Amino acid sequence: MNLPLSFKDKSVFVAGGSSGINLGITLAFAQAGARVAIASRSAERVAGAVEALRQHGGQVEGYSADVRDPDAIAAVLQQAREAIGPFDVLVSGAAGNFVAPALGMSAKGFKTVVDIDLNGTFHVLRAGFEHLNRPGACVLNISAPQAFNPTKFQAHVCAAKAGVDMLTRVLAMEWGPEGVRVNSIVPGPIGGTEGIRRLAPTPEAVQRMTDSVPLQRMGRVQEIADMALFLASSYASFVTGAIIPVDGGSSLAGGRDY
Repeated sequence: MNLPLSFKDKSVFVAGGSSGINLGITLAFAQAGARVAIASRSAERVAGAVEALRQHGGQVEGYSADVRDPDAIAAVLQQAREAIGPFDVLVSGAAGNFVAPALGMSAKGFKTVVDIDLNGTFHVLRAGFEHLNRPGACVLNISAPQAFNPTKFQAHVCAAKAGVDMLTRVLAMEWGPEGVRVNSIVPGPIGGTEGIRRLAPTPEAVQRMTDSVPLQRMGRVQEIADMALFLASSYASFVTGAIIPVDGGSSLAGGRDY
């Protein structure tokens, strides 16, 4: 990132931070000097991510927990707070997805995605609030274009992420008096991510997706991380309750069927 941002002596917790976009966000904060802690369901992924992050120096802690379990996530948030101090930045990025028409989706499948994306976000934020370094803390939710663009075969994600964005707005209002800002980042098509592999599983689908982006390219994980750094910095100190697409303009034309 070109802005001279430093998060030295700051503490950052990232739920879902062991892979993909969330790992990229964690890495960006670590490189900017922050103490970081991540939590994810897979202990193996957490261990690998921690090892990779520690190569860049600084304090890195990792924990295994499922965001669908409020007691488990509350426990690791407490452990992380004891290890790295009160959180200056809290990121909720755990997500689940699969492609299916509504009539081909089981109740369990729908519930699983809502539990991870929406309920999981609530669990992270609800339990994390007491550990925020307030006033001045920043909460970032990682949303998706399906939150506001109806997308075929994505009824579960559309419902869950719409809830995440509304939760963002409500908590921005409730927590603003405490000096806590709450915003959503909405990544568009980001190359090399699990989301692209699921939603555009063939070269033809990838090309159609790329052609639909006004900037005519896929985004990069670093570009999402840059937005996270900006929103967590003093440059965005009067920004809260915002739902910010980082998508090359791909959401401007509404929902699509890839």
